[in-house]
Amino acid sequence: MKTTLWAKAFKRSVRMGKRVVGKAIKASIDLHRPPPGEGDWITGMAIGLKGARGFRLYRPPGVKSGEHLPLLVMLHGCGQDARSFAVSTRMNRIAAREHFLVLYPEQDRMANAHGCWNWFDTAGGRGDGEAALIMKAIEQVCLLYAADSLRISVAGLSAGASMAALLVTHYPGAFKALMMHSGIPPGTAHSSMSAISAMHGQRTTMPLTSTDLSLATLWPPLLVIHGEADSVVSPNNGREAVRVWAESSGAQARKTRSVQRGKRYPMTVTDFMHQGRIVATLAEIGQLGHAWSGGAARQPFSDEKGPDASRMIWAFAAKQFRN
Repeated sequence: MKTTLWAKAFKRSVRMGKRVVGKAIKASIDLHRPPPGEGDWITGMAIGLKGARGFRLYRPPGVKSGEHLPLLVMLHGCGQDARSFAVSTRMNRIAAREHFLVLYPEQDRMANAHGCWNWFDTAGGRGDGEAALIMKAIEQVCLLYAADSLRISVAGLSAGASMAALLVTHYPGAFKALMMHSGIPPGTAHSSMSAISAMHGQRTTMPLTSTDLSLATLWPPLLVIHGEADSVVSPNNGREAVRVWAESSGAQARKTRSVQRGKRYPMTVTDFMHQGRIVATLAEIGQLGHAWSGGAARQPFSDEKGPDASRMIWAFAAKQFRN
């Protein structure tokens, strides 16, 4: 019942009607059909104590025998699946050029009818169970497809961003970078009803416990991308995420800078630094709603007029891999 309320609230907030949902469903009809571009589109299944989840792996062309590549984990939002997320973000195109693997875990529609990751269900345990299954998928890719276990980062959109943050706080030493696009920080909701309040910016993140603070020393650097015109997930959530990251390490905000490339939406960027290193970066994009910034045109939950979030995400992750 609570999951149904969450899904209905999400649909109401999106305000795009059945036509948008229909497009998302149409885009996911044939999951085995690869997105456009060179490289391999590999099907897999992660199995654990909490069930099973399918995944898709993009492997760029030209991988040599014995070569270990960086891995970027991409977690889709509600109303999406692995293929539609890959098409919308065009991350595979960047992976082909920069030579890295992209893992797209996929939510089971039996677990959530609208394909939302159950990041908010920490009280009932579903969020933790799904995080464990995503880790199983990562372990498979490291074992079977030679992903470099020392160069793994995770990104997500909306519910996927919230799940990415939950994943990192549960397995902090496993990731070099976390990138949240239009998501909610962990500790803000514990049920479907509180998640709805969090989406509208009506909840604050719970203070970190002593255990959280000890684990926070292992949290990877955070990049938050959030549209200032987002009416689905309040931009306050993005600000709250960087606040939690900054306070956990005593990081201080540097001077905000304005960025605009051509006719794309303007963006303000604030870095939070501690002892000469970036702890968190907040990129607030003017005029952007609840959509992947700079994504493919005519795709649900995608706005081609925004700065290219996929390039920003890879640049941020690649920098952490070099550190």
